[in-house]
Amino acid sequence: MPPLPRAQAAMLAVVALGVPLSAWGALYPGNTWLQVGPVAIGLPFVWRALRLRPVSNASAACMTAFVLLHLFAARWSYSFVPYGEWLPALASDRNHFDRLVHFAFGALAMVPLVEAGARYWGLSDRMALVFAVTAVLALGGLYEIFEWSLTLALAPEAAGAYNGEQGDMFDAQKDMALAGLGAVLALPWVRGAAWWKGTER
Repeated sequence: MPPLPRAQAAMLAVVALGVPLSAWGALYPGNTWLQVGPVAIGLPFVWRALRLRPVSNASAACMTAFVLLHLFAARWSYSFVPYGEWLPALASDRNHFDRLVHFAFGALAMVPLVEAGARYWGLSDRMALVFAVTAVLALGGLYEIFEWSLTLALAPEAAGAYNGEQGDMFDAQKDMALAGLGAVLALPWVRGAAWWKGTER
């Protein structure tokens, strides 16, 4: 196996540092560990996967950015990130930080998904882009199903804090739509990039 590039090793180290920082002083510790735990468990597997199937630093950076955003939001169980206190002009009746993260997932996932499709699965440039958009939509749907099934085992108060629907019965649909929107808006930039069409790291 080739060694992990220094830049990507540094990204994994930053994520590893973010795990305890996210859990420290968490608003809902039980829920936070449900969100942070998989990141901690997955780190060694990601390290091995990046060595077995190298990706560009751009793809690794996008994945790192999303995970760090997730860890940041998990500190407050998403729905209670106090951005309204930091930036009063953005305050509203509903906390929209979870929507931002879903949108960011769609936009940031496009880079590694397109690269994986073109580099490892033999897809043409166009099909790699189509695959990435449909994969974002599918992953968004699977996550919402997982979120629903998990809350069946949680107390109602904990389930509401974890899900972050904040009384919106169409929260899951809006989250999936925002992920899809992020993917579509990222298309022009990803399509014009050259790094995912080669083998550069």
